[in-house]
Amino acid sequence: MEISRFSALCGVSLILLSGCRLQTIAPPEEEAAAAIGLAGAIVFREQPMPVEEDDATPELLSFPEALRLTLKNDPGIQAALGRVRIAQADADQARLLPNPILSVAFRIPDSGGRAVVEAGLAEDLLSVLRRPGLVSAADDRLRAAGAEAVSAVLDAVSSLGERFVAAQALDSLCSELEERKRLNARLIELARARLELGEGTLLDLTTAEAQRLEIESEIAERQLERREERLALARLIGQPGGAADWRLPAWDPPNPITVPDRRWAEAALVRRPEVQAKEWQLAALGAERRLAWLAPLEGAGVGVDAEREEEWSVGPSIALPLPIFDFGQARRARARAAVLEASHELTGIKRLVVEEIRRAHEAYAATLANLARVERELMPLAERRLGQAQFQFKTGETDITELLLAEQDLHEAHTRLIELQRKASVALIRLERAVGGAGVAAELEAAAQTKPGVAAGGLGTTPEAHGEASEESER
Repeated sequence: MEISRFSALCGVSLILLSGCRLQTIAPPEEEAAAAIGLAGAIVFREQPMPVEEDDATPELLSFPEALRLTLKNDPGIQAALGRVRIAQADADQARLLPNPILSVAFRIPDSGGRAVVEAGLAEDLLSVLRRPGLVSAADDRLRAAGAEAVSAVLDAVSSLGERFVAAQALDSLCSELEERKRLNARLIELARARLELGEGTLLDLTTAEAQRLEIESEIAERQLERREERLALARLIGQPGGAADWRLPAWDPPNPITVPDRRWAEAALVRRPEVQAKEWQLAALGAERRLAWLAPLEGAGVGVDAEREEEWSVGPSIALPLPIFDFGQARRARARAAVLEASHELTGIKRLVVEEIRRAHEAYAATLANLARVERELMPLAERRLGQAQFQFKTGETDITELLLAEQDLHEAHTRLIELQRKASVALIRLERAVGGAGVAAELEAAAQTKPGVAAGGLGTTPEAHGEASEESER
């Protein structure tokens, strides 16, 4: 009777143990929002998203408002958060033991009499031994999924920034072309008046009319580009069918950067989510590699068996495979190769990150220098030349050709200025994306201003298991 009670307690313990679970990792919404400096801006949506969101947009669409709508309505971000939920469910599942197997057999003797009853309660031994390692690997993959969600957020922010800047640039170009059109209209009136007075020529009027047609053609092209960029911007904020006729704010002057590209690269290697995701994947593969030595035990089980003939007999049981053909050597080799593959991919990602940082850093610095040159030197010269050409044309000292050339040079200078402003803004957006977000970039610049000698590596921490994974890859 005591043996029966003991076997019952063992069975209850196995059942309770199979349902236990530990605390898992929190969702990464706050981490993703902190990477761009907007805490609490991202919320996982439990229901499918509509094609057209019903958010009301203001008449003046500022970048913070566009960013808020993008973070709320971007389906790529929601899909990445969904993958985090999948990884979280996998981590929860890894904490659960498989259900114990209850087997019952009845045998009736040919000679009659009481039936022979055999009962057994067994648990997979290998799952018990592998459970800590599988939990560690699942948690590492959950952290990797969180880092990939942060990467999706940064991609959405970067795409929005470039589209927003492009729309602003085309607004400025269209305004500048409209001003050119007004100047050309006055020029046509002046040429016609001079022709009527006998002081001008028909060629001057014909040239001015041809210039008008060229300007109108360029305006039509730029307006089409402007409309396309606004439609793309409407899609990003979740309103692809909207009017997209908001006003956009004026340019914000770009700020010079004081931190050298080497320290930007050092910070990116620590804070870039793609690097962190691959490091966590490498850590998960390292944990799975350490479990490969248990492969020969696959199919092993422990439990309690009971049998009744005349009376009950109960006792523990164990089933072990005999490693005659499969010693687990192939699985260990595969696990080692997977770790090596991930370590090489991590090296490739780090090299790409350093290249992106250096390219964006140099592009931003060079574009800012060129922009300052155009603002301080080229624009004043072009404006003075146009004023002088207008005065000489009115006084009859020169024909319309010089005036048109001066006006064309001023237009090209304005266009050059707008394009450089756009390039500088895009380079800054890409630099912030390459380092791991605007929040990381702000920390880096703030640290450089307060403590010029601070190490960029102090801005963040590497994954906890990266050291173990790196050691595994070296082995």
